[in-house]
Amino acid sequence: MEHVWHSSYQSGVPKEINPDEFKNIPEVLNMSFKNYAQKPAFHCMGKTFTYEELEILSRKFASYLQNNLGLQKGDRVALMMPNILQYPIALFGTLRAGMVAVNVNPLYTARELEHQLNDSDAKAIVIFDGSCATLQEVLHNTKVKHVLTTRIGDFLGFPKSAIVNFVIKNVKKIVPAWSIPNSKCFKAELFNANEANFKEPEILGSDTAFLQYTGGTTGVSKGAELTNRNICANLLQARAWVQDKLVPGEEIIMTPLPLYHIFSLTANCFMFSTLGACNVLITNPRDLDGFVKEMKKWKFTAFTGVNTLFNGLLNHPEFKNVDFSGLRLTLGGGMAVQKSVADHWKKVTGVTLIEAYGLTETSPAASINPLDMKEHNGMIGLPISSTELAIKDDDGNNLSQGEEGEICIKGPQVMRGYWNRPEETAKVMTDDGYFRTGDIGIMDEKGYFKIVDRKKDMILVSGFNVYPNEIEEVVCTHPKVFESAAVGVKDESSGELVKIFVVKKDDSLTEDELKAYCKENLTAYKVPKFYEFRSDLPKSNVGKILRKELRE
Repeated sequence: MEHVWHSSYQSGVPKEINPDEFKNIPEVLNMSFKNYAQKPAFHCMGKTFTYEELEILSRKFASYLQNNLGLQKGDRVALMMPNILQYPIALFGTLRAGMVAVNVNPLYTARELEHQLNDSDAKAIVIFDGSCATLQEVLHNTKVKHVLTTRIGDFLGFPKSAIVNFVIKNVKKIVPAWSIPNSKCFKAELFNANEANFKEPEILGSDTAFLQYTGGTTGVSKGAELTNRNICANLLQARAWVQDKLVPGEEIIMTPLPLYHIFSLTANCFMFSTLGACNVLITNPRDLDGFVKEMKKWKFTAFTGVNTLFNGLLNHPEFKNVDFSGLRLTLGGGMAVQKSVADHWKKVTGVTLIEAYGLTETSPAASINPLDMKEHNGMIGLPISSTELAIKDDDGNNLSQGEEGEICIKGPQVMRGYWNRPEETAKVMTDDGYFRTGDIGIMDEKGYFKIVDRKKDMILVSGFNVYPNEIEEVVCTHPKVFESAAVGVKDESSGELVKIFVVKKDDSLTEDELKAYCKENLTAYKVPKFYEFRSDLPKSNVGKILRKELRE
């Protein structure tokens, strides 16, 4: 079917992909293992695993799950680790065994962890020791039978592994004391497993691959059920969009976003693996000094991130000294990319920051801007191959070009539904098969989409809609502002008024100065009434600013 956005596609991008080109995710992995056996696959803290080594190690873990633990196809295995080499081994082994990966944020509280383990009915968990104290609190309230623990440095080789683990535990003291009876060491169990006993199961495209939890900042966390076909389709869609920019077997991608997050999972872990790329894992991207130091070691070709991460790097004094001569692709997603940040990125790196859009429920990519863009355009891009975006009203009716409404998505990457929550699934799916995103947007005459804001974040001032993104965009163009967040506060006369939270870049910034700047750039009813300066803003694990916490 022809859509207006197809005429805006860059040369070489197909209107459709075959979502069934791969039968399942293990078939994708096996292709990469074979085609790029001697190429580096993942690197972390000085240690590299090739695709061949990763094939052997993940097959050993798949065999261990089947034969040592007695788990069956479809059983849920929780993975609770930052970006370390153990993660792709455990992930790929879980998927090759036909089991379901349940990605867990290592920063979860005990309450959040207990909910996710029980909701997913996880039978086993692979967890790094920094989160074991949290698991210890709730393990007795779950059905988890098998606990495999690992330390950050376990796979770095001797003596580095011993040094790293000692420093983390005894010098930095970031591993709380814990005791979990009958837990086992992931590394020891893995190396004692017999890969020859692995029996490759029959895995269909319709079989669930992931329970990817979402909605924790807006309500009860729900597991988006993503099938093998969902993930395969989305990596093919993303690859079709970027492949003319990349060279198979030659790519080096910086991976600061956690692989357990859907953006990094599909793009970096899967899509780039089909191209034989090397993922340079950044275990702690909040340590900007260490992050920039690692970047200086590589002539990397691709980079994925979120607005807050780009902004933080750009404000680091050593970032400008990084070698960007190999960089061909920078992809921003997860949250809106601000123009001031995108312009600064282009100035420093020489590469346009391409904005993409997606959600956990869409595996995640739904729209991406053309890679041949010369500068940031403030749009979330064009619907990618085999994807339809529509602007709908509250009754599900399609709205015309330029009209504001809810962005809705249809395509082979849209989730099966929320795990064991048919009523919640029904709320987000339209009668004609579109997923309701909760984002308000418009489509222009060329098929580009733009987000105005989240439905729930909209501020109503005297009957006028005020969107926080617009306020934040303006405030962040002030040269003395590092980052900001706008929320609505109740007011008897106006219904709501705008409050802005600001982190300063320059301590000399005053409320009066910022207020005057807002009055110059915003209509009166949009100008923040209240100003609060903070040293930092609450963020999710991937850097999204949590407006809900600020409202509370």
